[in-house]
Amino acid sequence: MRFLFSMAFIVVLISANESVYASECSLEVTTGDNLAYSVSEISLPSNCEEVAVTFKHLGSLPAAVMGHNFVIAKTSDLQPIQDDANKAGMAGGWLLADDARVIAATKIIGGGESTELIIKSSSLSSSEQYSFFCTVMSHSAVMRGPIS
Repeated sequence: MRFLFSMAFIVVLISANESVYASECSLEVTTGDNLAYSVSEISLPSNCEEVAVTFKHLGSLPAAVMGHNFVIAKTSDLQPIQDDANKAGMAGGWLLADDARVIAATKIIGGGESTELIIKSSSLSSSEQYSFFCTVMSHSAVMRGPIS
């Protein structure tokens, strides 16, 4: 019962705040058959060497129809990465292979799928601003948020 109460509290907190704070060096981000992540911003704890992000697609549509990915990069690189992702297109996985500007990225997932990525604190600088976003078919126009 205590676990259910804790989970309900977390859901209410995230729903009300639309921010997620990594606890114990891990967090979960979800999406669905729409153009939205479950969070609008992410706060990473400074005491973690790395943070594991579980990315889940809760919808039912396949990746070819309503797929999403989760990409992390400097905010200043977001649009150039998206422009190159558009050139790569579906055949290129909506992301240039081995793009040095990309800090971390998941594969594209569809309904019922999940994947994980690791954010290493050593790859982030306190003097830079970072964002998470989806590069599939320019979803980053609305599927994006800051990382702090």
